[in-house]
Amino acid sequence: MFGKEKRPNRFEVTADELVGTAQNVDIIVDHKTGVQYLVVSQGGTGNGVTVLVDQDGKPLLAK
Repeated sequence: MFGKEKRPNRFEVTADELVGTAQNVDIIVDHKTGVQYLVVSQGGTGNGVTVLVDQDGKPLLAK
């Protein structure tokens, strides 16, 4: 904006699944930290976001 360079997107959707008729499930990766997030959208009425973790409770990092 206003002559500034366009920065690359920090977040990328790596999985996009439609569950049933109104529920969408995405996995989003933060390229800066490598952390993966699970995002669930329910028919335009609400969203939920959570960090994906391993068995020790540490965030799952994208490879």
